[in-house]
Amino acid sequence: MMTDVMQQNSSPEPSRSGHGHTNPPQGTGTEDSAAAARIVAIRERIDEIDSTLIALWQERAALSQEVGATRMASGGTRLVLSREREILERFRQALGADGTQLALLLLRAGRGPL
Repeated sequence: MMTDVMQQNSSPEPSRSGHGHTNPPQGTGTEDSAAAARIVAIRERIDEIDSTLIALWQERAALSQEVGATRMASGGTRLVLSREREILERFRQALGADGTQLALLLLRAGRGPL
């Protein structure tokens, strides 16, 4: 898939130097046209992943809010701390300290601030 993306975005522009070389896309941090094209393709995939992450974040928050509302409507507690600790530990094991921070943000998105 990335090869297709790269091929679509690597259409050469006329060179300003007149030597037949292509100008690299702006904002890539390199003057090498091939590297710049690769960076553009990778960034497109990153943007796709970001869109997916955002959608999943929103879905997760909505589901977590539904769990909380269902639990409270049935007379349960607002939070289940053992569940939150389980999630924090899962993220910490997979991602280290950054995982803990990410899990805290996910939990807050689903239940609101404490």
